[in-house]
Amino acid sequence: MFLFIKRLFDLFLSTFLVCLFLPIFLIIFVCLFVFNGGDIFYLQERIGYRNQKFKMIKFSSMLRISEQLPGGIITLRNDPRVTSIGRILRFTKLNELPQLFNVLIGDMSFVGPRPQVKKGFDLYPMELKRFIYKSKPGVTGISSLVFRDEEKLVTNSKIPPEDFYKNHINPFKEQLEKWYYENKSFKVDALILFLTALKIIVPSTKLEFIFFPSLPKDDYFKNFK
Repeated sequence: MFLFIKRLFDLFLSTFLVCLFLPIFLIIFVCLFVFNGGDIFYLQERIGYRNQKFKMIKFSSMLRISEQLPGGIITLRNDPRVTSIGRILRFTKLNELPQLFNVLIGDMSFVGPRPQVKKGFDLYPMELKRFIYKSKPGVTGISSLVFRDEEKLVTNSKIPPEDFYKNHINPFKEQLEKWYYENKSFKVDALILFLTALKIIVPSTKLEFIFFPSLPKDDYFKNFK
């Protein structure tokens, strides 16, 4: 029943938001067509529901060959591979808007574990791989809240980006996604959506740890700037 009602909610809200944001879609579409060499959408293969692959849709914010350039799939603050218009899209999270279509067609839900590329998924332990995508991946989720500005964390780390992600970010995300799997409910999803909207306005807020007192914590990130 939970999954059925959640799917109805996803269908209703994604349809409503696509209609509501249609003018913004058109403005971004034209800007990317004019200033980004016609490179408008970015489709990236991610691991989704029941560990099946799907194409996640975003507005293009980086050079087309960015994954073949230094940095690979990890993006840093002021990354030279990010285009000028892409910086605006990434800062405002408007590059994520096309994921509404992923929700509409059923590849994603509004709330769930963040879909990983295969390289990131392979870092998860086998135990987590068995259950993390029993829930549809989400446009937002608990790990998305905690790591709202992941680029800043990676950029400010004195550890090489890939090592930092592998040894610190990914293990903490494992704990967060496990927490979501064990605690998912309509109430939890509603609070995550509310906090996601709040983070757009106040990115530095850490209210998720107040709203969800049982949420795992990691001392490494406690005072990380």
